[in-house]
Order: sequence, then structure tokens, then C-alpha cells
Amino acid sequence: MSGTESVAQGGCQCGAVRFRLTAAPSAVYCCHCLECRRQSASAFGISVLVPPGGVALLRGTPREWSRATDSGGSMVCAFCPDCGSRLWHSGGGFVSVKGGALDETPEPTRHIWTARKLPWVVIPEGVDRWPGEPDGAAHENP
Repeated sequence: MSGTESVAQGGCQCGAVRFRLTAAPSAVYCCHCLECRRQSASAFGISVLVPPGGVALLRGTPREWSRATDSGGSMVCAFCPDCGSRLWHSGGGFVSVKGGALDETPEPTRHIWTARKLPWVVIPEGVDRWPGEPDGAAHENP
């Protein structure tokens, strides 16, 4: 796949920011950590991982802010300056595009931070899961 071929497109809620993925996702997962629940205003966040440079802007300019991560690093969070929709996070050698920002969200095959999931969330059988971060955490495969 070339760096200019579009894999998927997406944007913010108001349409001021539009982007395309220029690389195929390496993973799609649901994160149940408190930060992802807060940023998505839902029971979990959906993340579509692409390499750095895997997002190309088509319209608009996102604003960014940084926050600390549980692992002691820093994450840059991009959002629409008009409507506030979260678009992607970057840090740790990847870009995590927010699944709800894509026009068509790929099906998640992994769940992380399951130790923090809400008790009424049901994870499908056969889906890979980790109680915390995938790196260094025990893998739970039902």
C-alpha cells in the first residue's frame, strides 16, 4: 500500500475537520480505562492504531493538548477546535484514531484495561483481552 492511498476517512462532529488514514490499521481495540471513558463520554473508547504519519488532513486544523499516561509518558490529544470532538491521540510510537471519528469503524478485536470496565459491559467470547496495557500485562484469552 502506498503512503497516498486512503484506507478510511473520518472527521469531527461538525465537519470542520476531515482526515483520511494513509496506512492500514495494525489493531482495533476497545479501551475501558477511565481516561478513554471520559474522552468518549461512554463505557469505553474505540482506538484504531496506525503508524506515525498514518493520518492526513483533508480540511481544517485540529487543536492539541497533552496529558500524562499511566505508564509515565505523555500523550498528545487532537480535537476539533469548533465542536470539541476528539479525533486521535499520538505518543508511544503510534497514532490512535478514535473509532467514532471514522466514517466506518472497523470491528474491534481486542479489549484492554478490562480490570476497569463497567460491570454491565459484556465482552464477546473469543476476543483478546488484557486487564491493563497489553505490554507487560497478563493476557486473558477466554
